[in-house]
Amino acid sequence: MRIRATVAAVSGALALSALAVPGAHAVGSADSGDRRADVAKVQEIARAASGKTAYTGSTGSEGEPYAIDLSFSNVKVNNGAPIVVGIANKVTAPVTFTVKHDASVDITADDFLMDVELYRGSSYGNWDNLLVGDDWPVCTETSATTANCKATIDVYPDFDLVGNADATTWKAGGYAIALNGVDPDDENADWSQVGYVEQDALTTSKLQRYSKLTVNAAPEPVKKGKTVTVTGKLTRANWDDLAYHGYTLQSVQLQFRKKTSTTYTTVKTVKTDSSGNLKTTTTATVDGYFRYNFAGTSTTPAVKATGDYVDVQ
Repeated sequence: MRIRATVAAVSGALALSALAVPGAHAVGSADSGDRRADVAKVQEIARAASGKTAYTGSTGSEGEPYAIDLSFSNVKVNNGAPIVVGIANKVTAPVTFTVKHDASVDITADDFLMDVELYRGSSYGNWDNLLVGDDWPVCTETSATTANCKATIDVYPDFDLVGNADATTWKAGGYAIALNGVDPDDENADWSQVGYVEQDALTTSKLQRYSKLTVNAAPEPVKKGKTVTVTGKLTRANWDDLAYHGYTLQSVQLQFRKKTSTTYTTVKTVKTDSSGNLKTTTTATVDGYFRYNFAGTSTTPAVKATGDYVDVQ
């Protein structure tokens, strides 16, 4: 269950999730909002105690969480590929990571919380925007001190994205919390009994604006040696207004493949106009398919139009 408003209201702290391991208790939707609020409170206390945006504490003292001996490694988001997001549909990207910890750290405890998430901003503790998963990570212990974990990043364009500035490179940060029976809602909570660790810059992942490309070749049919006019349009998601707009002044290849071939060859390169439209002409020679092919940019993925068949007579 997706509950984020609770965390957003707690000092701008991270919206975070909890750990589920085979054979252990999995935090369910009934208490997910409370769990995320718990995480936010612990982070606020830990960072304030360490005196820095990111937690750098070592040993617990009165009012200060102690540092958990745990680290994240082998973090991979979306199998290393960019996360491509449109204007409406939820996009789920897989996340995998490994944790190594001291044998005294019980990652299977009911109140042990852990996750890896994406952020954009100066640091994991001072983010401009944050992307989290709907579900709890699931971890498989490979030894008494290591575990391999699977999670997700779930992106809802109308909820998570603040605008086109989000089409950039994001960093991954991870956290772990051992509540050890402490209730964060207790105003007399002994924070020195709570363990905490966070790790920044675990990996990077690029977020891109979904692109679409059309093509139409006319007339159909056409006489051999006559002119074929090929039109189309390149559009991409705009996260400022959640609509698709033309991608202007972009180089796009006009390609052709013969009816008897499986390979496209480039005929010429055309640029989109101020509305993202494409238009060019070529000479009809043999039956085949025309398509436009866009190579992509740092903010927008590559896209190919479905070939449009032209019968040459």
